[in-house]
Amino acid sequence: MQGTDVTRQGHGNTVGRTSASGGKRPRRVVVTGLLGALALSVLTAADTPEPATWLANPEAQARMKRVEEGLAPVPIPDEKPLRLSLERWMALYAIPGLSIAVFDQGELVWAKGYGVKEAGGTDPVTPETMFQAASIGKTLTAVAVAHHAEQGRWSLDQDVNKLLRTWKVPDNGFTKKRKVTLRRLLSHSAGVANHAPQGYLPTQTRPTLTQVLEGSAPSLTPPVRVVAEPGSTIQYSNAGLAIVQQLMVDQLGLPFPRLMHDTVLSPLGMAHSTFEQPLPSHLATQAATATRADGASLEGRWLTYPEMAAAGLWTTPSDLARFALGVSRAWAGEPGQVLSQKMAKQVLSPQEASKAVKPSPGPWQREVFGLGFRLPLQQAWFGHGGWSDGYRAQLTAFASSGSGFVLMANSDNAAFLFPLIADSIVATYGWKGYTPKPVSSYVVVDLLVRLRGVDEALAWFRARHATGAPDVASPEVLDALGHAMRSMDKVADAVKVFETNAALFPGGPEVHTSLGDAYVDAKREQDAVTCYRRALELAPGDPEVRARLEKLVPSPPAATPRGAHR
Repeated sequence: MQGTDVTRQGHGNTVGRTSASGGKRPRRVVVTGLLGALALSVLTAADTPEPATWLANPEAQARMKRVEEGLAPVPIPDEKPLRLSLERWMALYAIPGLSIAVFDQGELVWAKGYGVKEAGGTDPVTPETMFQAASIGKTLTAVAVAHHAEQGRWSLDQDVNKLLRTWKVPDNGFTKKRKVTLRRLLSHSAGVANHAPQGYLPTQTRPTLTQVLEGSAPSLTPPVRVVAEPGSTIQYSNAGLAIVQQLMVDQLGLPFPRLMHDTVLSPLGMAHSTFEQPLPSHLATQAATATRADGASLEGRWLTYPEMAAAGLWTTPSDLARFALGVSRAWAGEPGQVLSQKMAKQVLSPQEASKAVKPSPGPWQREVFGLGFRLPLQQAWFGHGGWSDGYRAQLTAFASSGSGFVLMANSDNAAFLFPLIADSIVATYGWKGYTPKPVSSYVVVDLLVRLRGVDEALAWFRARHATGAPDVASPEVLDALGHAMRSMDKVADAVKVFETNAALFPGGPEVHTSLGDAYVDAKREQDAVTCYRRALELAPGDPEVRARLEKLVPSPPAATPRGAHR
């Protein structure tokens, strides 16, 4: 793949599948070792366009080259560490397009697009190509909320039900003493259940935001409810941002995309960004097409999200760099910013429940929440990641120096490559206060699946688990791997992964739920019923698991009392 760099995950051996646009997808082959992996650079057409680049100066070009050539090797059990060029990593993970922006000392210094907008296509990714930023949009929403709080339009600490008009947060036992507030919603400490936005195809009927909040048809998510005492714990919640979105619309009387444009996008010069959902047709040609883990384009090119505050932002790395620079300048006290210095300090400080979180042992510290932003304990950066179907994004910034980077890709697999790129950027620029994450067991087990097959990958995982290694001490690794395989319709392999997970971690309700889902895919309904019942034994009352079980074993109708009429 000439002149192409990107990252993400993908399995399978699809060959010559036709895309929605009529072109051929990148050729996929089965490889059995590192020599095969090195040959993956031939998986895409030789006429892939050269990367489009914006540079501030010649020095920026030299550093950009060092970033591209500085990707660290990845350890592989029983083989030499796997060292590949950026283009070969993109090919291995079936990532069509990647876009990077780097800013340093308060200025954007370079931006570059790699690969193509759509798998099998020839239209190149440029610095102006738009991607879905997913959860990174939460940070822009938080800045908008903080801005209007400074203007006196609301308080961050008042009961949101005093501000909501169209819909109210249902009170229950959890809200008797402490209430849901904007500060708690933006710091994921409001106790609101997390319902990930599902996204809707062009052929599907999209719900209104009120229908999403109520959980009524055609919404694909349950009703938004408080499930823990507000302020008592950190519980990441996309649904909480839906409440924020409704409040802003109710109070400001404008469509959410318009108020975000006026409050954040336009003042910060983010000319290639919008919260409009669905994406307007005149912007569709500027957008990269979502790509599944197996390298196939998403049906309809991308999904639409009514939960715009949580998942609706379309943007570019350069525009997100401008946003991060605006927050950093406000933090430094520069006049004329969207936020005052005092408010910027609040936005980038741990909030309420986050203050009780203690640093974890080991080389990588835990992250807590400011207002909208993730904040790592004992490190100097702020940021957020983004994940929607077919897209990945990462924003990392250092307020004290006005430096950082943004990575965006149109592939479910980009999360595998992003850490390598991020570490190379930080090392090249010598930024302090950022500890690279060690290569995760998930990355290793995924590579083993790609290079040697699922059976060898699971054998390695079981052997490592038997040693008591902390990186395989939870069910999260295999759960993520199994769901990745489900997304690629590799049902038999997904069942193997989830069965292994349930055997190693039998006390986790989520492992039985995931195994039940895989059994449903495999049309093994009775096995799925057994799994869902076990999950409910371990986590009684879980509404989502109960709903799955009800689909397979409907409850009998309630008996009519004698003498009553139907």
